[in-house]
This record gives sequence, C-alpha cells and structure tokens, in this order.
Amino acid sequence: MKTFRFRDFQVYKDARKFRSKVGAILKQFPQSEKYRLVDQVHRSCLSVLLNVAEGSAKHSDLDFARFLEMSIGSLNELVAGFDAAIDDQFITEEQRKAIEIEAENLIKQLGGFIKTLRAPKKESTPTS
Repeated sequence: MKTFRFRDFQVYKDARKFRSKVGAILKQFPQSEKYRLVDQVHRSCLSVLLNVAEGSAKHSDLDFARFLEMSIGSLNELVAGFDAAIDDQFITEEQRKAIEIEAENLIKQLGGFIKTLRAPKKESTPTS
C-alpha cells in the first residue's frame, strides 16, 4: 500500500481548500466566540480532512468507508455551526450559502467514494 495515499484523493485536496475558506470566514467572528463556536467549527472542518487521511491507512475498504462516514458527520456539524453563526449574525447569508454548497460537494464526493469502497469486489479468475 502506498504511504500517504490520501494525498492522491480529490476529496482530500478539496477538503484542504475548503478548510482554508472556512478558516478565513472564522477569522471574522467576534473574539468572544474563539473558544466556543469558532473552536467547534474549526475542529469539525479539520476532522473531515483527518478522517480521510486516517481511514486511508486502514486495512479494509469497509473500515475506510466508516472513516469517510465520520467525515460526512463532521461536515453536517460544520453546516450546523454556520447555521448558528447566521443566527448570531456573525456571517452573511451569502457566506453561509457558499459554505453549504462546498460542503454538499464534499458530501457527494465522500458518498461516491463510500459506495465504491462498499461495492462487492469482482474476483479474478486465473487464466490457464
């Protein structure tokens, strides 16, 4: 198995870009939210990236798929955090929507990846 193969996955590359965008938005939150909402949203975003990486080192596709599912859960948590941010008027509706669109894209990528990992493997027959 290739070392650090997660770096080849498009979903990992996209999650890195997404994390940067989320971080830029979090910088505009009030300082009073640094150890509350900002911390929680940042951890959920980082979790997406780290679960893809950690899962890629598992010895079975089903284990890897489980880690990708955790990434989806973290994206849902992140979107909920941005819903709270809009409620508290820390961000604009446009910012919330942009994050939601990118989160949906990542969820679709992760879902497709999970489907591939869970698909029954075709056995190869030896040729004589």
